[in-house]
Amino acid sequence: MEATGIREAFHNVRKLSEYICEPLETEDYVPQPVAFVSPPKWHLAHSTWFFETFVLKPNVAAYRVYDPDFNYLFNSYYNNVGERTLRTDRGNVTRPTTKAVYAYRRYVDEQMDALLENLSDPEILALVELGLHHEQQHQELLITDIKYILGHNPLFPVYREGQNMVGGRNTETGFLAIPEGIYDIGHQGEGFCFDNELGRHKVYLHGFEIAKGLVTNGEYIEFMEAGGYQDFNLWLDEGWSWVNQNQVSAPMYWHRIEAEWRYFTLNGLQKVDREAILSHISFFEAAAFAQWKGMRLPTEFEWEIASANLDWGQRWEWTNSAYLPYPGFSKAPGAVGEYNGKFMVNQMVLRGASVATSPGHARKTYRNFFHTHERWQYTGIRLAR
Repeated sequence: MEATGIREAFHNVRKLSEYICEPLETEDYVPQPVAFVSPPKWHLAHSTWFFETFVLKPNVAAYRVYDPDFNYLFNSYYNNVGERTLRTDRGNVTRPTTKAVYAYRRYVDEQMDALLENLSDPEILALVELGLHHEQQHQELLITDIKYILGHNPLFPVYREGQNMVGGRNTETGFLAIPEGIYDIGHQGEGFCFDNELGRHKVYLHGFEIAKGLVTNGEYIEFMEAGGYQDFNLWLDEGWSWVNQNQVSAPMYWHRIEAEWRYFTLNGLQKVDREAILSHISFFEAAAFAQWKGMRLPTEFEWEIASANLDWGQRWEWTNSAYLPYPGFSKAPGAVGEYNGKFMVNQMVLRGASVATSPGHARKTYRNFFHTHERWQYTGIRLAR
């Protein structure tokens, strides 16, 4: 990112995080109902800590840390930076208060604004740009974590009137044919990317067809009514264990009420729209549905090659590719190198983007990754054959 635009970009990204939190009451900032959900207050503080720790402290002479305890409280997983509180304890941090976290953001923003006014060092600019994309990742997590917190409130409260986020529909149907051949995979060019997208390389693909549209709620209801959650033949072994151990019988946020399906949305509890695109699906469920349809999930390489001719971006789309390094991948030295590389095990790649992805944060080479059972993100299914 050019020095002339990074200051404006910084302000825009920081404002969006706080806009996402505008509808919240003070009590909404603190809960952590499960380990994989972080409190909104923690997200606001952690994304601020990133700029303080990696940009301001090393590059601003005589910089005064806002609060020495914040490094312990708001470090996420950077072992190079020091000790940190357990992830499961983030909801126990009632102090500092939400008010104090917003004061922390203002303090760091003022220091960053002064730094960015005349910043020209390309290495520091690259760190700031990384910090902006890092905060955009947390903006999506803010939305999905807020949904989980409110969606497990017995009153199913409305987050923001009119913000349904699961009502989108497909614009195309049918299948796109991709011929066999050798294709180039990975990021190229001058634009931003994460290190896990680098290492552009060639792959051979057999000819395949990929669905132009994503699986809808109505199609998934057919799978459910056909006994999809009861037929072990459709499931991977770990998936079948997950279904039974957790008594899973529907997508996340779905509830059977008075003989019809309803789901929690950010606009409250609503009747399931059968024509809308399915959301909040685990890899296990996606694979079982594909098996039931006599098809499969695309690999991440197939998805990337087909993406130029697909309408994508409403759901993160599960692929049948394990999250592994590209040829020549190497971790950067120090804490920044902990960003992606150390998570390359026991996770599957998702491609595309979602309705919760921040503006300017999506690209066809983006490699998102989650564990096979996770489904609180806006995930969906695209079939291949």
